[in-house]
Amino acid sequence: MEQSAEAKKKNSSVLIVGVTGRLGFELANASLEASHPTYCLVRPTSFSDPEKSRKLQILTDSGAIIIEGSLQDEGSLIEAIKQVKVVICAVNSKQVLDQKPLISAIKNARCIERFIPSEFGLDPDKTHISDMDQGFYSRKAEIRRLVEAQGIPYTFISCNFFMSYLLPSLVQPGLKTPPRDKITIFGNGNVKGVFMKETDVAKFTISTMDDPRTLNKVLYLRPQGNMYSMNELAEFWEGKIGKKLEKIYVKEEDLLKKIKETPYPDNMEMVFIYAAFVKGFQTCFQVEECGGVEGSVLYPNLKYTTISEYLDSLL
Repeated sequence: MEQSAEAKKKNSSVLIVGVTGRLGFELANASLEASHPTYCLVRPTSFSDPEKSRKLQILTDSGAIIIEGSLQDEGSLIEAIKQVKVVICAVNSKQVLDQKPLISAIKNARCIERFIPSEFGLDPDKTHISDMDQGFYSRKAEIRRLVEAQGIPYTFISCNFFMSYLLPSLVQPGLKTPPRDKITIFGNGNVKGVFMKETDVAKFTISTMDDPRTLNKVLYLRPQGNMYSMNELAEFWEGKIGKKLEKIYVKEEDLLKKIKETPYPDNMEMVFIYAAFVKGFQTCFQVEECGGVEGSVLYPNLKYTTISEYLDSLL
């Protein structure tokens, strides 16, 4: 699928919400590197936080335009939105429903050609884990339905797991570094999960902004170099450290029991592991068959960090 010459030449202006967060900051950097006029909606309180203020200074020095406002102030939202063609939201998962006023403002502004809401994980429409996730995925699905109902042009980004989450421990709940002696493997260990580095997620996301092939689609990030089962991860790590690990297999029913016995939110790591590596909700479907598009297919020249490269940094 060749991208049109018009899309290649276009560099739409963009408003990014949540730039002081880890992913939001990377999104703003990627936007600036791609020469998009980049506006950042920032709460006034952010300037008094040393770390957030440092990030804002970096972005400002790189050419970003900072606009003070908040998701709770529709006036400032509409004013900011009217200066751009694209809106990207990167608020954290606990704030997902706070996007409702933003969606209303986008609808009222009537100038936005693309909205990319805060999602950036497993596809909430394909992740069915009852109520054990405390509404984590149903809230994201609710935002999807609202965007669709309002007729707002969109791209949803399903990047699965960030590499900074779970991979540093080789998917071992409670650990901070990869195991050197024994490893716990959930389920049969053959179900594949997906990890993407935040900087790469940002680059792929920015690439979709003016691409007609991603309009009103879900962009999935599932490159072959980043899809591994727990058995494969263990074998891969053994090869890197030159040592065999003792493997302890935990059956699905035992993992479910542990999830139920562990209070929220301490059980959420296990919930996400269950969704990805036991139920296979990241990889149990074909992207094309569900009407989605895959990032590494659309943008074959876009470099990304592989799981192998990331694990090398942990040695």
